Amino acid sequence: MKFIAIVTRTLKAGKTYDDYRKAWFHTNGFGIPTTMYTAINAFNPREIISIGIMDGDLKDLSNSLEIDVKDRLAQPMDDIIESAIIRNFGMVAAVDDFSLNGQLTYVPPQVDGVLTDYNEIAELLEKVASEIRKASARRDKLKASP
Repeated sequence: MKFIAIVTRTLKAGKTYDDYRKAWFHTNGFGIPTTMYTAINAFNPREIISIGIMDGDLKDLSNSLEIDVKDRLAQPMDDIIESAIIRNFGMVAAVDDFSLNGQLTYVPPQVDGVLTDYNEIAELLEKVASEIRKASARRDKLKASP
């Protein structure tokens, strides 16, 4: 399975992308294939968009979320970013290569050569959402405690 996270944060006035990157950069890896992309919004350079793509199963996701919670608590970004954060999480339903020049032929949705079964994804999405809710609740509880 491929999981995806898209998190949008806005820099506070006077803060730079370098400030953000130093605070955001993880001190611990997730131990499974994970690629992070960072984008700066062309229409609002204070807006930083982080896109993470992870290969694994639900247990890997849960372990990664736990690592992320610990990292974020150890390296808070409250002084760097605005409090409103937009978080989107999901599973990759299709990977398509539109590199060719010219006409493309339709192909059914697939990820890494495996056809997508939407019914299976719909069932797994609730499990993914549950893991994310648990991690968010742990983060919020730990962040609120003295």
